[in-house]
Amino acid sequence: MSSPVIQSALQQMQILASQAAGAPGPSLQAAGAAPGSFAGELQAAIHRVNQLQQTASAKSDAFQAGEPGVALNDVMVDMQKASVAFQMGVQVRNRLVSAYKEVMSMQV
Repeated sequence: MSSPVIQSALQQMQILASQAAGAPGPSLQAAGAAPGSFAGELQAAIHRVNQLQQTASAKSDAFQAGEPGVALNDVMVDMQKASVAFQMGVQVRNRLVSAYKEVMSMQV
């Protein structure tokens, strides 16, 4: 797996996460990693997936508690957003692991 393929997958993941969060563009980098670095991008993507899951969980809890203004369709949409983001994260992880294994099996 080449670097442009990995970069493309990360960009797609960022775009989908920002669309799911309702943000107009990619969010700021997570603290602790250099902006634009692979580690920074990966950390930011994981953070966005975590935020989506926390938002869905909070909305689900609010709906179960019977809070006014929380509709079932909103809960289901947020849960689906979190699920899709998590599944994409798992697929990116699987591709990174397979790329790592391929690089490690190369003869030098």
